[in-house]
Amino acid sequence: MNLRTIGCVELNSVAVGMHAADEMLKAAEVELVMARPTCPGRYIVIITGDVGAVQSSVTVGCEIGADMVVDWFTIPSVHPDVVPALSGTTLAPQVDALGVIETCTTASCILAADAAAKSGMVHLLEIRTAAGLAGKAFVTMTGDVASVQSSVEAGVEGVGDAGPVHSHVVIPSPSKALRDQLL
Repeated sequence: MNLRTIGCVELNSVAVGMHAADEMLKAAEVELVMARPTCPGRYIVIITGDVGAVQSSVTVGCEIGADMVVDWFTIPSVHPDVVPALSGTTLAPQVDALGVIETCTTASCILAADAAAKSGMVHLLEIRTAAGLAGKAFVTMTGDVASVQSSVEAGVEGVGDAGPVHSHVVIPSPSKALRDQLL
């Protein structure tokens, strides 16, 4: 699966989300990365393919979703750590400093994660989507303190006009018990 370009539509309705996912897949030559309900009653669709196909597919998803669209994006050159972090399949290195960015939508969290990963020498640990988080999402990352600090700042800025950043923090030397919970 070519994960060079990804697109996402996040909706406030499971039924409309499923309809949007189906139409997005029929609208252009794209592959499905993820389509599932999130909490509370939201639905997220993530697709991949060529830039033009992903953009067309996201446009269709936004048209079908209309006023149920919470957030959306297209990332033409996604960082290779993003999808493994989203699916929980990252292999975690040693955790030196810990960075966390918490957002109000899953789509904006993915944007933050991509911007953070592209800006510095960090390793994305996890992108935790809205399940059990009242619609919010968060990304965790590690690296040396300076890299994590600059990446968290870049991630916060990378959200842009998408859903707002709820909070963010850099923990210079997390406790062993916390590190063990993350890995």
